[in-house]
This record gives sequence, C-alpha cells and structure tokens, in this order.
Amino acid sequence: MRDPFGRTVDYLRVSVTDRCDFRCVYCMSEDMTFLPKQDLLTLEEMDRLCSAFVDKGVRKLRLTGGEPLVRKNIMWLIERLGRHLETGALDELTLTTNGSQLSRFAPNLARAGVRRINVSLDTLKPQKFADITRWGRLPQVLEGLQAAKSAGLAIKINTVALKGINDDELETMVAWCADEGFDLTFIEVMPMGTIMDDSGADDSGRAGQFISLETVREQLSARWTLAETSFRSAGPARYFSVGETGQRLGFITPLSHNFCELCNRVRLTCTGMLYMCLGQDDSADLRAVLRESESDKPLSDAIDRAIALKPKGHDFQVGPGAAAAVSRHMSVTGG
Repeated sequence: MRDPFGRTVDYLRVSVTDRCDFRCVYCMSEDMTFLPKQDLLTLEEMDRLCSAFVDKGVRKLRLTGGEPLVRKNIMWLIERLGRHLETGALDELTLTTNGSQLSRFAPNLARAGVRRINVSLDTLKPQKFADITRWGRLPQVLEGLQAAKSAGLAIKINTVALKGINDDELETMVAWCADEGFDLTFIEVMPMGTIMDDSGADDSGRAGQFISLETVREQLSARWTLAETSFRSAGPARYFSVGETGQRLGFITPLSHNFCELCNRVRLTCTGMLYMCLGQDDSADLRAVLRESESDKPLSDAIDRAIALKPKGHDFQVGPGAAAAVSRHMSVTGG
C-alpha cells in the first residue's frame, strides 16, 4: 500500500480496547468515560480486519490499548494472528503494554509468537509511579518485567519525558535499562485530548510537561558516548548506541524533530475506525464495511480509499496557548 506521498504503509497499530487499569496523567483523565462494550469490534472482527491488512502488505502488527492485556480473551486474538507469522506473511506481532499483566501473560505471549514487547515505564520511584499512573503499582510492573525476561521476550522500555516530574531520573533510566538488558526509548509528550490537572484546570496544551528530547540528548551526552546508528525499527524513533553500555537508545520527537516524512503507519481503533495519522482527524469507518458484507472485497477497497487520504503529517504544537492537536485521548487511538 502506498499513500499519496509515495510512502509504503506496512505497519498497523491496533487498539484492542480503550480501557486501562492505569490513568496516566499524559494519557487519560482520572474520571474517564469509556466506550460501551457493544460498540467494540469483536475479537473475531479484529482478526478479520488485521488479516485483511496483512493480505494488503502489512508486515508488522502492534496491539495497543488502553492496556491490551485487560481485554477479555485477548490471547485468543494473539494466537489467531500468530498464524500469519507461521506462513511468513507477517514479520512481527508485538504489543505495547503498561506491564501490569505481564506476570500472567508473558509465557503465553512467547508461545504465540510474540518475540518482543514495549513496556511503558516513566519512573523507578514507587510514589512517583503512583502519582503518574494514578492507579498503578510499581512492584507489579517490575515483577511483570522479570516474568517477560524469563519467558525470553526482548523488552524495550518507553519513557515519556515529563518536565518537573521525571526529568531528574532520565540518566537513571538509561543506567537501569543497561543493567537489565533492556533497550530504552524516550518520547516527547504529545498534545492529545483534554486532560484536567489536579486543580481541575484544562491542561490540554501540555506546556508545563514538555521537554525537548534534543535537550535531553545533550544532557545524556555529557555522561555517555551516544553515536547515531543506521538502525530503524518500523516506528518513528531515531536510535543511538550508548558506547559505555552497548545498549540501544531511541528518541521519538514528534514536536522538536518531525518524523512524518518516513511515516509507514496507520492506526485501527477498537471500534473499527482507521486513523491515517495520530495527530489528525482523517479517518475511515471500517466497522460498517466489515459488517455489511461477508466478502473481503469491499473491505479491501475501503482500505485503499483510506490510505489515499493519509495526510502528509501532523500539526503537533506545544507551548502557552497551544490547544490539543486532536480532541481524542491517546488511549483511543493507541499511541
């Protein structure tokens, strides 16, 4: 699949649920209104949709949420999608998780063909972790990470850099990940959705949370030798090697260093809405097409029409007075 700007689209991110057992301050309001369960795609419908994308050339599937592992019977879907790995039609099946459920699911994930996972973790301090996630417990996540290691899963930690919250820990995160054998990617906070701060004020601009990762990289370079590498994953990160530890360190910079020219991704929500860009509202309702016909031909045609509408890039901005780029929360689209 090629979009209007000649980019090959071969990576599908699928939000299997908008629900989560955390309420991270940059992702959700604490008092969230979630979708009625009857509005969600069934797991069978998700399998059919994902398989249609694989047939059209998608080589990587990433399951996200909310928290994907809180979706009831999610292992059925993961095991079903694993058949595309066995046939060679799919290169990778993976997921992004908050780690809370890994102790339960890590061995089954490995058996289903998942080889690596991304785990969102922004601090190693228990109280700060509770403050950021509101509902989360750090020991539960650390236990899950060890279970994933024991199951043989490769782990990449995703850390959102938050000014005044965890910016004093970023060097610690690099060192800890090196000790644990984890790769690490830092992410700039993204202006999505309206989130109320503790006083009830609208914090949708995220001006108080934003740190440029160019600044973070300069700070880290004072301690470690960072060399940019030619390695590229299917995602937007720029990767550096850390000379002293040998680990891989990524930077995702949607604001300070736009990466849209290389975008190969589209995102499917748990209701069947396909978003062609995380930071734009261009979308296509694939659920309606899916349910109108048992034939996959109308679905394939609808996907083609949607890819033809993929925009050139997002319009993320942050700073005093900057509004959220889109009204939907990060958890709706799956990041």
